[in-house]
Amino acid sequence: MEVKKNPKANLENHNKQFMLLGLALALLVIYIGIEWKTFERNIGDLGNANMELEDEIDIPITERIQEIKPPPPPPPAPEKIEIVEDEADIEETILESTETDENEAIEEIVEIVEEEEVFDDVPFAIIENVPVYPGCKGTNEQKKKCMVAKITKLVGRKYNTGLAGDLGLSPGKKRVYVQFKIDKTGKVVDVRARGPHKRLEKEAIRVVNMIPKMTPGKQRGRPVGVKYTLPITLIVE
Repeated sequence: MEVKKNPKANLENHNKQFMLLGLALALLVIYIGIEWKTFERNIGDLGNANMELEDEIDIPITERIQEIKPPPPPPPAPEKIEIVEDEADIEETILESTETDENEAIEEIVEIVEEEEVFDDVPFAIIENVPVYPGCKGTNEQKKKCMVAKITKLVGRKYNTGLAGDLGLSPGKKRVYVQFKIDKTGKVVDVRARGPHKRLEKEAIRVVNMIPKMTPGKQRGRPVGVKYTLPITLIVE
């Protein structure tokens, strides 16, 4: 008859558990052995016990250093009070009332008329708003270039260039400088000329007087006279 064993009763199935348990017990014993503390005890004659004195440690006495604050400023000196004797006369300031009485006559109010600021003639190069030649449009700079071009074209067409050769002048370039003013109404006035011959100057004045009336130049929004210098170059062969 075959004896049947219960599988749970077989201890070979628990080898791993037993091994781990034994290992844990061994580690526990080793840990307790390492951590176990022993003390040396010297048992001598208790009556003649000689106890060594501990080394004395000198602890320096430290003082707390308080922050040194500057002394407070001295109190302000009391104001010097000047004692005036009763005999001295003190001049009192009398405040007069500015209110007028109904019975008093009111002085006539004089109206102050501000004088209108008068501008001198302004050179063409620095005028704020240049004179406007008929037909010129655009910005202030465009109007300036247009005016110069129009005047140059007019002088080139109207000036008698053959006059310089008839006067027997030496060959070369001859210049006539013409200065005039565009007044507050836009007219050309005060025309003057300077050149190598009187007839050339007279011809230049005649031509410049042919410039049409323009819109006057303005400085700070007010019409002013504008000075203009025109050089005329003639070539004598």
